[in-house]
Amino acid sequence: MSTANAIAAPSATDPLVRTTIERRDVGPRDVLIEIRYAGICHSDIHTVRGEWGEVPYPLTVGHEIAGQVTEVGAEVTKHAVGDRVGVGCMVNSCRECENCKAGQEQYCLRGNTQTYAGIDRDGSVTQGGYSTHVVVDEDFVLRLPESIPYEKVAPLLCAGITTYSPLSHWNAGPGRKVAVVGMGGLGHVAVKIAVAMGAEVTVLSQTLSKKDDGLAFGAREYHATKDAATFEALKNSFDLIINTVSAPIDMAAYLGLLRLDGTLVSVGAPPQPLPVPVFALFGNRRSFAGSSIGGIAETQEMLDFCAERGIAPEVEVIDAGAVNEAYERVLKSDVRYRFVIDINSLR
Repeated sequence: MSTANAIAAPSATDPLVRTTIERRDVGPRDVLIEIRYAGICHSDIHTVRGEWGEVPYPLTVGHEIAGQVTEVGAEVTKHAVGDRVGVGCMVNSCRECENCKAGQEQYCLRGNTQTYAGIDRDGSVTQGGYSTHVVVDEDFVLRLPESIPYEKVAPLLCAGITTYSPLSHWNAGPGRKVAVVGMGGLGHVAVKIAVAMGAEVTVLSQTLSKKDDGLAFGAREYHATKDAATFEALKNSFDLIINTVSAPIDMAAYLGLLRLDGTLVSVGAPPQPLPVPVFALFGNRRSFAGSSIGGIAETQEMLDFCAERGIAPEVEVIDAGAVNEAYERVLKSDVRYRFVIDINSLR
């Protein structure tokens, strides 16, 4: 075992604190990564505050990890010392079920091993990327494109793949009208990716405060959802709606925006149940779906897609001492658009 400096949540109510955590020794197929930057995801906040279930405190979160390989196991073939690499939301899966064999490890029928708060292969609790080092099986380590800086590529490991996967699966592209609900850490990336895919994109946000940004990212239209007239004006308009917000929404109103055979996909995960009025689905043969992240192959595809098209998240880099303040600002939507921790401040 080795020790890494880290930031951990002692409980659901206490502030995050600096600490040290243990990392397993590098096994034959493992990669040791010196972490450079780690993004802050709303999922981190939900988890440490116990909003999604029991938490094995103390816990280090973070699943948007960008760094450099410093050691590899004897059987590693995919990565070498010095490589730029990243780790997303999972670090293992069973590799044997039909979903894993289909390259959909995120839907492992036995449950994939989450980057934090999961049970690792040695029985220990996985600890995430708010730390100086991590040891990960080579099959769950991604190649980071040289053209995207470490601090900007980190959020793609969650926010990027979480939005890319449903946009790809539901065929966002030329001739398709796509709405993105929310213009936060997930939403602004969804806008950029959907535009790059060739879709006609509309942003649906509570207010017009970020309208200039949305249009600059390539959205064709931008509407305020606090204005009831928005839902009347946009009835039966969209082929696909990507809901990125982690709060309840009026499902009947949003489903009413779908045209024939349209789909509303939720990637945001509010802690409360989200009631779906079934009669709203009957009109226009609408569908409501959920989408997780992507498999490892699709995540690499997303990274390469973003590099080829010059897509990167908008980030605010902070040092380790500002994490608690950053959490409060995320909850107030006071960031444009993703906080990223400079892990050098932990060394």
